Amino acid sequence: MVKENRQIASNTNVSLFITCIVDSFFPRVGESMVKVLRRAGVQNITFPENQTCCGQPAFNSGYPDEAREVAIKFLEDFDDDRYIVSPSGSCVSMVSVFYKQLFENDEQYLRLSEKISGKIYEFSDFLINVLGISNVGAKYSGKVAYHDSCHALRELGISNQPRELLRNVSGLKLIEMDMHDACCGFGGTFSVKLPNVSTAMLQEKVQCIIDSGADTVVSTDMGCLMNIEGYMSRKSIPIKVHHISEILSITD
Repeated sequence: MVKENRQIASNTNVSLFITCIVDSFFPRVGESMVKVLRRAGVQNITFPENQTCCGQPAFNSGYPDEAREVAIKFLEDFDDDRYIVSPSGSCVSMVSVFYKQLFENDEQYLRLSEKISGKIYEFSDFLINVLGISNVGAKYSGKVAYHDSCHALRELGISNQPRELLRNVSGLKLIEMDMHDACCGFGGTFSVKLPNVSTAMLQEKVQCIIDSGADTVVSTDMGCLMNIEGYMSRKSIPIKVHHISEILSITD
């Protein structure tokens, strides 16, 4: 089965969609994705350098015309036969779910968005459901709590995929914290528009992480993790924060 899966991987063409937050603040997450994909056997990986944003910030803020302009560029940048793999369920859900709403009155780009929605995947979902790989040979010593990001869980149904990958990491103990599927309070522009509500939600989430006894918190979205890590840093809470790709990239 491992040999068969590596054969699938070796024949798979991947384009990386590295999101705004990862590109600007956490490039190590993209680098970790490449390491894991190559170890899984994927050799044909490209990074379209002209890519920008998926349009989600404008869309969520109530600016559909501006979001549509950015989304059209995304569709044209990634209009080929490759799989599109991204380190963010939030951005993937924008493309695969909300582009249909954004282009409901534009037949040309609606067809293109439907085509692309069938080949764009969040990273952990791609490993499990396209490559059929649940053990990437990673090692990590620690107790890990997994945070379900809202869009990945509710729009894409991503829940078991990252957990299965984490359970197969040598030395890692996966712990289910209370309210693992509750929002961390980030929500992009939500945290800016309603900071008091956002902070209250974040405090509740961090307390659940602390109470779990985990020494590391992991998720599939750096927006959530940036929010959680920022609060814990300000409060001097000694819990490590990692994107799942970072954990899966560690081999020693």
